[in-house]
Amino acid sequence: MSLGRLAQQAKQCLRKRAEHSQLNAFVPSTTNQEAILLACQAADERQATGNPLSSIDGQLVAIKDNICTSEQPTTCGSQMLQGFQSPFSATVVEKLNAAGAVIAGKTNLDEFGMGSHTVNSIHGPVKSGWSGSGAERTVGGSSGGSALAVATGQCFAALGTDTGGSVRLPAAWTGTVGFKPSYGMISRWGVVAYANSLDTVGVLTRTVEAAKQVYEQIKGHDPKDPTSISRASIARETRHQIPSNPIRIGIPSEYILSELRPSIRTAWSRAIKSLQRNSSFSIHHISLPFTKSALSAYYILAPAEASSNLAKYDGVRYGNKAPSSSPGRGNDALFSQTRYRNFGAEVRRRVLLGSYTLSSTAINNYFIRAQRIRRLVQQDFNRVFDAPHPFLPLGRSKYRIRKRGVDVIICPTSLNLPPLLSELRANHERDPASQFYEDIYTVPASLAGLPAVSVPAPRAEGAEEWENVGLQVMGQYGDDELVLDVARDLEAVGNEK
Repeated sequence: MSLGRLAQQAKQCLRKRAEHSQLNAFVPSTTNQEAILLACQAADERQATGNPLSSIDGQLVAIKDNICTSEQPTTCGSQMLQGFQSPFSATVVEKLNAAGAVIAGKTNLDEFGMGSHTVNSIHGPVKSGWSGSGAERTVGGSSGGSALAVATGQCFAALGTDTGGSVRLPAAWTGTVGFKPSYGMISRWGVVAYANSLDTVGVLTRTVEAAKQVYEQIKGHDPKDPTSISRASIARETRHQIPSNPIRIGIPSEYILSELRPSIRTAWSRAIKSLQRNSSFSIHHISLPFTKSALSAYYILAPAEASSNLAKYDGVRYGNKAPSSSPGRGNDALFSQTRYRNFGAEVRRRVLLGSYTLSSTAINNYFIRAQRIRRLVQQDFNRVFDAPHPFLPLGRSKYRIRKRGVDVIICPTSLNLPPLLSELRANHERDPASQFYEDIYTVPASLAGLPAVSVPAPRAEGAEEWENVGLQVMGQYGDDELVLDVARDLEAVGNEK
């Protein structure tokens, strides 16, 4: 029996998965190849009769291993949840199934999403394998497995989670498209929480159009998720989405950092100049003064929420129980042994940091101040965007700029190119906080809950295969469609010969 187009594509993806197995993008033993091919053949039959379920019917979509699936284990890359089988699937997985998408398997990640390089996992690090010298490079994180699976053709698309840039950074370093929608536009029900007020399900694909197709299928209100935006609120958002003509692009002066890699600065400048030659766009310099404080605030708020979310993993309520080496000492010994043995070093570090910043002696100096900075970052964006924030009362219009604002902001996704894993380990041993700085361009949109997408920039002449540069498009809350439309134009610049 000859295979249809979708089944042939799936077979090719599975072949590439076998070829790239040493890169560690997928969690072991989460794929049933026979079931995948049968599902794709069924989709081919629906296509042949003109009744596809959606634009992604029969396409392979990988799922980050902190998103629950009822048919595959969900480990979060942690010994704490090794072997855990969820009794239900996350809402986003159910929506993919309803759209006819075929789940390709679970992808590797930093433990509980805590990391920027996908090296903190019980399944081992994800490796790009693109260095000309044969040395291994990081792919970014924490959704590095999802990004690499897409970049190497192991699936059509992949879901990740973005807390402070965990979809956009690996997208930049793997040459893929990584989209983080407005907070609350995609249900988080069934997603293992890291930081509730920041976590957002994101999409990784090879093109902006593919990202838009997946987003259209998984977005929407979910009554099971209390942070999901209601249908009435979504309708209110769409009323203000009238961009300028030409579209006004903002370039933040605070994002022009001396530490920015010259090749990334050059790619940014070339892309802006190309857009400037298009009569559909105009370029404007803006100021976001509280950007410099956003990273510090994020690394107080995110660990604080994580310490609360991970408190339940004690071996009794949730998580694998470690055998106590001190029998007779009660539950305290059991809890401490379980958490020490089953959490990795990075998770323990962030839980301790978060517990301290929430303590009675430190909460005012750290957590409360970080919340105030977060509000100032949000006000920065509201001041420079032409569109008002749809959830701000009319009386709060003082946050809008008095002259015309911009429609979107374009900036780099990362400061640097992907480092060697050996260099990363050495730097991490000397200074565990050194990895945090890579999030400096991605964290502000996360703190403000704004839509943002990383798009590959054209590779410089003579650049090596691993020298991928990502450019980021950010918009006002609810302007997800506009952000994707501008990203498509930015993508076209990258495709120009």
